[in-house]
Amino acid sequence: MKQKKQSSLSRILSYAGGHKHLTLLGCLLSALSAVLGLIPYVCVWLAARNVLEAWPGTDGISGLARWGWTAVWTAIGSILLYFAALMSTHIAAFRTARNIRRAAMAHVLKLPLGFFTENQSGRLRKLIDDNAGLTEDLLAHKLPDLAGTAVTPAAAVVMLFLFDWRMGLLCLLTMILAFLSMCLMMGGKNAGFFHRYQKEIERMSGEAVEYVRGIPVVKMFQQTVYSFKAFYAAIRDYSDLASQYAMSCRVGQTCFLTFINGAFALLIPAALLLASGGDIRTVLVNFIFYALFAPACGQMINRIMYMSEAVMEADEAVGRLEEILSRKPMEESNERKSPANAAVSFDHVTFTYPGAERPALKDVSFSVLPGRVTALVGPSGGGKTTAASLIPRFWDADRGTVSIGGVDVREMDTDALMKQVAFVFQDTRLFKESLLENIRAARPEASREEVLSAAHAAQCDDILEKLPRGLDTVVGTKGVYLSGGEQQRIALARAILKDAPIVVLDEATAFADPENEHRIQKAFEVLTKGKTVLMIAHRLSTVRNADSILVLQGGEIAEQGNHKSLLAQHGAYAAMWEDYQRSARWKLGKQGKKEGTV
Repeated sequence: MKQKKQSSLSRILSYAGGHKHLTLLGCLLSALSAVLGLIPYVCVWLAARNVLEAWPGTDGISGLARWGWTAVWTAIGSILLYFAALMSTHIAAFRTARNIRRAAMAHVLKLPLGFFTENQSGRLRKLIDDNAGLTEDLLAHKLPDLAGTAVTPAAAVVMLFLFDWRMGLLCLLTMILAFLSMCLMMGGKNAGFFHRYQKEIERMSGEAVEYVRGIPVVKMFQQTVYSFKAFYAAIRDYSDLASQYAMSCRVGQTCFLTFINGAFALLIPAALLLASGGDIRTVLVNFIFYALFAPACGQMINRIMYMSEAVMEADEAVGRLEEILSRKPMEESNERKSPANAAVSFDHVTFTYPGAERPALKDVSFSVLPGRVTALVGPSGGGKTTAASLIPRFWDADRGTVSIGGVDVREMDTDALMKQVAFVFQDTRLFKESLLENIRAARPEASREEVLSAAHAAQCDDILEKLPRGLDTVVGTKGVYLSGGEQQRIALARAILKDAPIVVLDEATAFADPENEHRIQKAFEVLTKGKTVLMIAHRLSTVRNADSILVLQGGEIAEQGNHKSLLAQHGAYAAMWEDYQRSARWKLGKQGKKEGTV
């Protein structure tokens, strides 16, 4: 455990760069401050001894002012040293936390795009931002305090036995008992608390983000937080964990507080016993010293407890950050090959998601020729989206190759690959920016006229007309929101502006109403003209005119052909088409029934 803490601290300091020396300087100044802070207690003992020796007269107390000023100046010196220590460690801590965030984000940007689909944005924010903040608190506050606390116990033990070993032994006994109580709280079954605590916090943070995004649905259907079972379960699990930990610390915390504050109760009867058989004035002077010094020893134990918690938190934070930093980035080939054309080919591709037991795709082979449309259909979980996501390298195939124009996508430059593919997702995300910037995200150097042309081709004219500032309207402000179908058309405008030779459509009409779907289909005609198109769809009416249709079931190609040839096979596609037709007739029948009753 000790080695793990050292390695974690070393790992944190490795991000400090040139500011590492400030951390070491801060720790040194804090240690000097702690030692200097003990001198006033000695001054108090010396001043009390002078007063009591001269009592009831005033002769011999001329040195009282000297001891008083010595205590004042050493206390001020201790404060100034501690201030300088914190200034040094804070500067280093801020730079270190910044460097950790930068390193984590730089590494994240190199990870496969699929990493972001399997990790909630709330969890990633917690992993990077909050955990970097924990290391900042450790370096800025807890580490210099740890340096001071590491020095003071030895000096404190010497001072405890300097004046009266019997009273010192009583104070030391309470310190030992308090320390053992602290170990009782943090050991045993509570040793792994911070690991579980951080895990539950991440889970709750991720689910909270998803819940906030779903608030419109909650309000629409008059639901409560209980309807979001994952979020509610995360809250309950976190609450149960925190409650169990608090209850398990009852005995240890009670004993800890009793012992660190109980020294005074032991010193009184001890002083009375010693005074009855010795020099009352000497006993009284020693009692005053130990009565003042014992609480300081208790504060020292308190610091040790809080610092040990901070070290465990930072240790856990480093471990969490390592979860991201240890993820393998996308492999970049030294050979940057250029594709001969926009043909897409899957050659015996097998892929399994990280952590999954069964492959999502098994020995899949097919080709999408330039200027032709290939559709992927099949039941949910069949591997349609997985296959499409391998083209822009959301993930890399475990076996086999995915190639564009005869070049393995892993041997292409990442930027060049991204320029080859336009991906229109089922769940469209717009930035809280103007529509101009949302569309221009596909090609930042595009002119306003080019953006307007793309918006027109995507059938967005009606959207621009109804918005207060047209193309310059910021989405999400002052009540400006777009429907699912309207957002999809903005996303299509983005893809049209990019003008990539390969277009991947992943359920692009899933959330569109009939009117929006009609406009989206017209936008498709512009977007897909002369392009290599891979289309994923559940609505079979949108793929019946595709040049080739692949039926994916269980990660394998069950059937392949065009609409007519697949119907003639009377297989899985024919059954899906019959179900689709039956569903369409049922809807039409229901509509006709309603019209007849009016």
